[in-house]
Amino acid sequence: MPDAAAPDPAAPDPASPRPGADLARPFTENRRLLFTVAYEMLGAAADAEDVVQEAWLRWSAKDRSDVDDPRAYLVRVTTRLALNRLRTLRRARETYVGPWLPDPILTTPDAALPVERAEEVSLALLVVLETLSPVERAVFVLREVFDLSYQEIADVLDREPATVRQTAHRAREHVRARRPRYTPAGPQHAEATERFLAACFTGDVAGVLAALAPEVELVTDGGGVVRAARRVIRGADKVSRALVAFAGDATVGRMEWVPVEINGALGMLALLGGEPAMATVAEYGTGDQSGLLARVMVFRNPERLAGLHRLPG
Repeated sequence: MPDAAAPDPAAPDPASPRPGADLARPFTENRRLLFTVAYEMLGAAADAEDVVQEAWLRWSAKDRSDVDDPRAYLVRVTTRLALNRLRTLRRARETYVGPWLPDPILTTPDAALPVERAEEVSLALLVVLETLSPVERAVFVLREVFDLSYQEIADVLDREPATVRQTAHRAREHVRARRPRYTPAGPQHAEATERFLAACFTGDVAGVLAALAPEVELVTDGGGVVRAARRVIRGADKVSRALVAFAGDATVGRMEWVPVEINGALGMLALLGGEPAMATVAEYGTGDQSGLLARVMVFRNPERLAGLHRLPG
C-alpha cells in the first residue's frame, strides 16, 4: 500500500514561485511578441502558431525556479524552435509551384493572429528576409526589429557577440540592397485603390493601365492549387491584362470584397461563403510615381489564407 503521506508527482508544487495562474501569466503577456518573432522568422502564419504553442509546452513543463527573465527565456525558445522549423520550410519552398509569398495576416485589432506591431510584419520586409540564411534572418529580426543587444542575441543563438555583430552587419546590408522602394497602400490611397479594383472587375483595361507604374510587378501565389501565374509578371501592359483576366474568374461574381488591413497595409479580402478565398495587397511607387501602383500581390492558395480569418463575433 503506497505511503499516504507521499506527494503526488502530478500535483502543482505549492512552494513553486509561479503556482497556478502565475504559470500562464508570463507567456500570455508575451504571446504577441512571440508570435511576431516566429512569423517574422517563418513568413508562415500556421507554422508560427505551431511554434508558439510548442514554446508554451516547453515553458509549462520547465522548472522555472531558475528563470530570472521569462521574456528572454521565451524569446530564446521561440527563436530556436523557429530556426528548426525554417530549415524544414526552406526545403518545401524549393519545390513550391510558382512565386512564393509570405502568408498574409490581418493586423487589425480584432485579427485572429496577434502581432506586436503591424509595421513589423510588412510584406515587403518579409519577402526580402526570405533571401537571408536562417541564422542571418534570426539575427536581423532580433536586432533590427526587436532591438535586442548583440549579447542577448548571442545568448539566444549560442554564438559569440562578435560573430553576431558581423552577421547583423551582413544581413542589414543585404536587406538594404534588396528591399524595394515601395510604399504600402494606406488610407491616403483608399480612393485610388478602389478605382483600380473597380476597373479590374469591370474589365476596363485602360483604367487599370492608367493606375500602374511602367515597371509594375504582379505576383500571384497559387501554389499550384488554384489558377495563378507561375512567374512574376512585369510591365504595365502585361500586368493590366493579367489582372483583368484574374478578376474575370468565374467565381469572382460570387465573392464579397471588403477592405481590410493586411500586414499593416490597405488590402482587399474576397470572401466566398463567408470564408477567405483571395486577397490583394497593392504597393505604390515613390517620388514621381507615388500615385501609381508599383507592385500588386494576389494571394490565392487556400492553404495559405488561414491568417485572414477574424475572431468570432
